[in-house]
Amino acid sequence: MAIATSPSKLTLPRNNPGVTTVVDYLISKFPQVSSNVWRKRAVDGKIHWHDGTCITTETPYQPQQRVYYYREVENEPVIPFNEAIIFEDADLLVAFKPSFLPVIPGGNFVNECLQTRLRTSTGIEHLQALHRLDRVTAGLVMFSVNPETCHLYHQLFATRQVKKTYQALARIDGEGNTPLTGQQWQVINRIARADPRFLMAVIDGEPNSHSLIRCLDQFEDKALFELEPITGRTHQLRVHMQALGWPILNDRYYPTLQPEREDDFEQPLQLLAQKLDFIDPVSREARAFDSGYELTLSSGLRQKVSSLTGF
Repeated sequence: MAIATSPSKLTLPRNNPGVTTVVDYLISKFPQVSSNVWRKRAVDGKIHWHDGTCITTETPYQPQQRVYYYREVENEPVIPFNEAIIFEDADLLVAFKPSFLPVIPGGNFVNECLQTRLRTSTGIEHLQALHRLDRVTAGLVMFSVNPETCHLYHQLFATRQVKKTYQALARIDGEGNTPLTGQQWQVINRIARADPRFLMAVIDGEPNSHSLIRCLDQFEDKALFELEPITGRTHQLRVHMQALGWPILNDRYYPTLQPEREDDFEQPLQLLAQKLDFIDPVSREARAFDSGYELTLSSGLRQKVSSLTGF
């Protein structure tokens, strides 16, 4: 059994959804977790208020109060790849996340995530991820080190003041003789949740997603692309590459959802969050971070010989 070393937290809604106790609310909010599991967590003292007071199976629902609980899974997968710290100062930490490692706890992952690994290695218990990457995507992730300035960096992402640059490899079957190198596309459309709900799909309606995509190189039936997401919808780049007719190599969701199975570490998604550029809200200096990795047509992900890591 893997048990989280740090608690997850949520705030109870202002409007009671029709439950009597806190545990009743947790059971209704997380139906994928057995009701017996939630009751046992309460009995074992694994659910508490902000001040540390334990929440029992009889504790009444209290609107807008913060609840802390410890996630646990029977068998947590081990991800055999290492993260790397690219930059760290008093306010910010930037790390490289390998493919298959989630950013924060979720699903079958409790302690095998980038945030928990970094909290353990740095000793910074309040380290907080400022944005997300798909678990199967490799690349840069920014973390807040200082709780007093955390909101300033969150605001950068909320107001789209961080330029993100990705690389992707895709198969271009049937277009190997068509020159794509140097061409650029703007993909603007509406993305919404599909069925099942973890998938996204392009639908009719007012656009809510925007990406710039450029072909850097091609050889035979593969091409290397540079991608800049202007907006930040779930799976946006994966869906937009599919919309162009070139789904990213080793994507198990798009264009066709593959049967569920264990991760194949030899076949990572060929998508890399390579660069982050922004004006630091604390120092007011320009920041430019590079993952130190690149995708190549011949060998996929590889470490660069040299790169700018930040200033």
